[in-house]
Amino acid sequence: MRPLRRMRQLTATALCGAAVIAASAAPSAQAAPQRHQEPGWVLTTTDSDARFRGLAAVGRDTAWAAGSGGTVLRTVDGGRHWSDVSPPGAAGLELRDIEAFDRRRAVALAIGEGEASRVFRTEDGGTTWTESFRNTDARAFYDCLTFFDSRHGLAMSDPVDGRFRILSTSDGGRNWRVLPDAGMPAAQPGEAGFAASGQCLVSSGARDVWLATGGAATARVLHSRDRGLTWAEAESPIPAGDPARGVFGLAFRDRTHGIAVGGDYRADQPSPASASVTRDGGRNWERSATPPPAYRSGVAWLPHSARSALAVGPTGTDLTRDGGRTWRTVDTGSYDTVDCAPDGGCWASGEKGRVARLR
Repeated sequence: MRPLRRMRQLTATALCGAAVIAASAAPSAQAAPQRHQEPGWVLTTTDSDARFRGLAAVGRDTAWAAGSGGTVLRTVDGGRHWSDVSPPGAAGLELRDIEAFDRRRAVALAIGEGEASRVFRTEDGGTTWTESFRNTDARAFYDCLTFFDSRHGLAMSDPVDGRFRILSTSDGGRNWRVLPDAGMPAAQPGEAGFAASGQCLVSSGARDVWLATGGAATARVLHSRDRGLTWAEAESPIPAGDPARGVFGLAFRDRTHGIAVGGDYRADQPSPASASVTRDGGRNWERSATPPPAYRSGVAWLPHSARSALAVGPTGTDLTRDGGRTWRTVDTGSYDTVDCAPDGGCWASGEKGRVARLR
């Protein structure tokens, strides 16, 4: 059974802990200078009970969240107010990824077998939506999408005829076409992507894109330098060998430095090697010396930092300040995904309508 199908059927258990991590106690006048304050999440009020696995951080004020029941929310005031801008007729769909270019333009992906996989596009802040793609191949199951810029983007499906399928757009998501698969390595038996955080397909720069896998004997990260036409494969040290295990999320701060997170999403199973790093664009991956203590589904580099990143999952948020080599938990709230914008605005989202901004 595909990991995505099993994930949809299982009920995730999460520890909903403190929403904000307080800074260390202030020192006395004679004490050493105050330590750098840790980042922490501030929960916002969404008035929704959807599970938001899709998230797009446009900035400190603007963010989009996409989730269960075909729900899309948008804020333009830093999370003080959220507007329900869901596509009409999408209530029966699972929206698992969303990419936004600004407060008005966004592209959302619905996942599932056959016609359940769809792409929606808005140019007016969600007032109106256009369905720009509907999958008609019963063998395909789309998981994630990414954009290189406001025009060029890709979406990926679980393997069809033994290879991952790549969908491409060059006009901002108005039109899509399936790319040839001659340059795609053969998939392993049982291999698939995880639609857990919208981060199984990520890009950096104008042409580089990476695809994360799991469910097979070995978890892999595939890398393309030409917008999805040809791919190179690399094994990941994150364990696989089970439909519930593998690489769930990727983040690259440039063409060479990347972080992968994952593990086993089942709450009763350990994930002792839940993160790894690359310094050569994904040709080689090294296990984190001190990984997060449990399964993590989403990861994001902190803006304007060469070494700091956040990883999130149902049991907490972890921080690295050394490029992913070591991690420590800074929050115990449940989140599925995390995203940061160039202006420093970072957001996280997850179950029961949870959306938070970084303090």
